[in-house]
Amino acid sequence: MMSALTRLIIIGKLRGMRRNPIGKIAADAQRRRAERSASYRAEQRRLEQFEELARLVIKHRAALGLTQQELADRVGTSHSAISRIESGRHRTSVATLQRVAQALGLRLVVGFESGPPDRPIRELVGA
Repeated sequence: MMSALTRLIIIGKLRGMRRNPIGKIAADAQRRRAERSASYRAEQRRLEQFEELARLVIKHRAALGLTQQELADRVGTSHSAISRIESGRHRTSVATLQRVAQALGLRLVVGFESGPPDRPIRELVGA
């Protein structure tokens, strides 16, 4: 037997969901906005590098079973600083990235890339 709340949720999902943007996948909304706005596309490109770093930090933190607060304690920073890094929306200094890498048992590597995009030449050094 279904609870009243479950019935309301099902009815709500069946009625008018195509008209209501709530519940739509965020990627769909981002795609539509990018199609309409050149400045939005430029901002997405600018943030790509930060988002990639964020995914790496999250991946390695999760692999160690650490919370953001636990990582912050290891790094010697605040929970909000780790949250900002993991949001992928903010610049992070090389010094902070070095401390994060050390706290995760990793080495930070930086470098330059030249050559064609399909066959880049990367020159990397440990930071």
